Amino acid sequence: MKVSKIQLAKEAFKHKGFISKIPVIIRMIKSATKKGGYKPHFKDVILPGLVLLYLISPIDIIPDWIPVIGVFDDLALLAFAIPLLVKEAEKFIAWEAARQSDDSMIEEAEVIG
Repeated sequence: MKVSKIQLAKEAFKHKGFISKIPVIIRMIKSATKKGGYKPHFKDVILPGLVLLYLISPIDIIPDWIPVIGVFDDLALLAFAIPLLVKEAEKFIAWEAARQSDDSMIEEAEVIG
């Protein structure tokens, strides 16, 4: 059975609530590029990015045409990368909530003072 890398990626992304976290991940990346924005842990963002580059690259450690183990390296990398990215997205959600509550406290203090 021949499985494409795109099909593999789609199946892996369905797990761990990854699809629902995509908008959060996009906000996290935008915030990380701004001064004073969110500072993600290096390994939790860069490693999944490198895995994505590896998956779309035509270069493969174990060629996909080898039955079963040919796609195993891709699956193993996805299984490693997706939880890292989801964990960082959850940290970003908490950071965002804390920042919003801090902003609302500042606004209340200005109204009172």
